Amino acid sequence: MLKHTLVASALLALLSQSALAADKIRWLNDWLPAGDKAAIYLGVEQGLFAAEGIEVEIASARGGSDVVTKLATASADFGSAGLASVLQAKAQGDVPVVAVAPIYNKQPDAFFTTEGSGIEGFKDIVGKTVATPTFSASNVVWPLLLERNGIAADSVKLLKLDPGALAPMLATGKVDATINWIPVAPGFERALGEANKTLKILPWSEYGFEGYGLSLVASQRFLQSNPDLAKRFVKAYLQANANAIADPAAAAAALKKRVPEVDQQQAEEQFAASVALMQNEISEAEGKGFDAKRLATTWDWVARAQGLAPDSLDPASAIDSRFAE
Repeated sequence: MLKHTLVASALLALLSQSALAADKIRWLNDWLPAGDKAAIYLGVEQGLFAAEGIEVEIASARGGSDVVTKLATASADFGSAGLASVLQAKAQGDVPVVAVAPIYNKQPDAFFTTEGSGIEGFKDIVGKTVATPTFSASNVVWPLLLERNGIAADSVKLLKLDPGALAPMLATGKVDATINWIPVAPGFERALGEANKTLKILPWSEYGFEGYGLSLVASQRFLQSNPDLAKRFVKAYLQANANAIADPAAAAAALKKRVPEVDQQQAEEQFAASVALMQNEISEAEGKGFDAKRLATTWDWVARAQGLAPDSLDPASAIDSRFAE
């Protein structure tokens, strides 16, 4: 009996020490939990972070700029954010935030329209009514994309609406197209299906909007102070993302387990919709890291959209790929 008690006590002490020894990482989603955010939850569920001795605390921000601000002020360690948010912030000040790996190597912005709408390509939006979320980052790029495609801004009627109004407006024919990110397509498919309509997607990446989108970003101070921990975290995150790509259903189930209010089926569809932004001809040709030419293209779009001088930033200074090697 005494022997069993001693063994149990020793085991309890060992477990307690292990729990105390776990390194903590504060993670920020760039928006509220949904299917496209599922990879981090899958990593926790599958024990990938625990295997690296890491405990992950997950919270959500209100957009990429909010993530950058919180990383810069040491309110978080890692997060997801559009690379544009990092580039813009660093061009305007010495912000201690960098991107360590791309998540989307294609921009997620797109037109959503319906089959039979007459919109088969970008130039077909001339004379049409297009709705966009009021505070979407896509709106900043919109004038440049029109210019790239030889379309006058006043030839398209642009309505800025609450995001929740876009799918019903498209389903009822009150607008001809909407501007959205590809991962939210499943919700539109359902809304249009109820109206016996079929969703048609025109990715902006096919009409000149090139560059990196969502990226894995980090506090520069954290990377400098905890290089080994940072490398272990990035390794586990990239594996989690790869596992989610291989099994979106498992990723959605992991998200649902920790965020019960999420629609699991829709979350699976949302992550599946985002896979083409991560695995494609670019990832096959360039691998997992940041390509210098594509990085420069990303900065060119950001600089022109924000009215920043092209030489106000060396985009390479916003990248630290050592932790993803």
